[in-house]
Parts: sequence; C-alpha cells; structure tokens
Amino acid sequence: LKAWVADNPNLVYWQGLDSLAAPFLFLNFNDESLAWSCLSAFIPKYLHNMFLKDNAAVIQEYLAKFSHLQAFHDPVLFNHLDDIGFIPDLYAIPWVLTMFSHVFPLHKIFHLWDRLLLGNSSFPLCVGLAVLKQLRAQLMEAQFNECILLFSDMPAVDIDNVVSTSMDIFTSTPPTLTWREHDCVREAPGPLDLCSLSVSVLKSEKVGRISGADLLSLANSSAKKVLCVDVRTQEEFKLGTLQDALNLPGEGAFSETGDLVGNKEELEMARRKGRVIAVVGSVKDRMDLTVAEGLLKLGFPRVATVHGGIEVFRGAGVLVVQHA
Repeated sequence: LKAWVADNPNLVYWQGLDSLAAPFLFLNFNDESLAWSCLSAFIPKYLHNMFLKDNAAVIQEYLAKFSHLQAFHDPVLFNHLDDIGFIPDLYAIPWVLTMFSHVFPLHKIFHLWDRLLLGNSSFPLCVGLAVLKQLRAQLMEAQFNECILLFSDMPAVDIDNVVSTSMDIFTSTPPTLTWREHDCVREAPGPLDLCSLSVSVLKSEKVGRISGADLLSLANSSAKKVLCVDVRTQEEFKLGTLQDALNLPGEGAFSETGDLVGNKEELEMARRKGRVIAVVGSVKDRMDLTVAEGLLKLGFPRVATVHGGIEVFRGAGVLVVQHA
C-alpha cells in the first residue's frame, strides 16, 4: 500500500484500499511485485479518481448513476426505496471503494472479480443492482430502519446468481446510461453524445439520460428495442420527429392522480416486450423529464430521457414528417 501511494502522488490512501489489495496479495503471496502490479492496473480501470484527496464529486456521480440504473431496471423497488429515503449514499459507498471486497468473503470475491475483469468500468454498477435484486423481497417489505439494519449485517448472497444477473443487466443497459464524466478521458463529444453534467443536475433527475447516438442504435437494430416517446406539442411533432415516434404531449399526459391519460396501449406493449422507452422533448422546457418521471412513478421499466432533446437530431438528417 505504501508503494502504491508513493507511485501515485496525486492520490491518497482511503479506507478500503487494504480490502482492494487483499485478493491480489492472497493470490500472489510470494510475489509482492505481481500483487502490486495487479492492484495498480485494477484501480485506474474500475476506480478512476476515486482516491483523490477530494473525491466527493467522483463518488456522488457514481452513486447518481447507480440510482439511475435502479430506476431503469426496477422502478418498483426504486420507488419504494426513494419513498422511504433509503438512498445509495447510505449503503453503496463501501461497495464502490472496495469493489465489494469489504462486503463478501474472499472466495466469493475471486468468483465475482473473474467476471468483473471481463467487463468495463460500468460493470460494477450492474453488480450492485444484482445484489439489490437478490435482496428485493426483504427490501420491499422493509422501512428505513430495517433497511439500515439489513445492510449493516449483509445477509448471505448467492454469488453465482449475482454474477449471472449482473451480466444480464449489463447487456440490456444502453451504454450511455452509466457513462460517467469522471471515468476516464475521452475525445470531445459530438452533438449526439452525452456531455458532462454537474452532480447537482444528476442528483435532481430520478430518470437517467441516454445519448442520441444510443437511441439511434437501438432504433436501427434488427429487433425493435426502443419506443421513442416525443412529448412536444402536436404542432411541433408534425413539423418533424424521429421515425415511428409516439406523440405524448407532456401537457395533459397525466391525470391529477398521476395516471396516464392517453397512449396506454403502446406504452404497455413496450413494457411487455422489454423495450427501452426513450422520452424525447426539447431543451426549452425539459418536459421530457416530467413525463419520464411520471412513467417511473407508474412503475414503467426501462425509461430514459434523451440528452439534448430533439434539437440534437436536427443536424443528423434523421427527422421525418410522419403521415405526410
């Protein structure tokens, strides 16, 4: 650990670094240099900038993305935990800083990390959600204090189930839903890519964003994987929208009790078929977020907003006038 700190003068020792080192030391007890090399390669890939002296923005972005992933895949569980105020900040930080090595015994960590090492830096988010899904029945029956007690003494977890579930989550999640600014350096984003968002903005949105590029990729796949919901007014919709988009004007989309007023059949079909429900609006009013969070509250899974709104597609040559 001293060697790692000395080799990374811009980073500091945070509690949990010893738990990260333990699996590599156990497997390479007679070769400390190899153990150090493994740790030095592991941290930049999965914990980029997590060990900065001021790592608040890095961790909070990670937790916000974890919250968005929950809402995307399990809105019912998300709504329950959100209603009782049991947010990821209260239980997931040790998961993040130790990549679960502080939570599970070594023999389970070996199995988990064998799969983790084959995924990218977003895969641990999927592992965290897989753990929640395994504890789902208990969490759905629990109130705030009971949730605190449950995670203070983590019950036994079937690690094989966690691994397989996390793989399913990873392969069915649009890549940009879990993209993080603090993950690694990338080229300057194009108009259809995600751009950096402040932690306060991420925390204020219960539904995550996907990029325009992700939406087009889903729409152009051989299987219809997405329902695009355009929440602008009918007049704006008629001037140009995305191919096969559903018009659900944000104003009047829900009743006073929060129920959907129209277009229930299309949305229910998207739910049954496991399609992504990509809500597109305009950057002028962010009605997309209002509609997306309304759908989330109703328990619709796989809901996301499209970053930048309909405006990002105007230079891409993909907007069409429907029923012209």
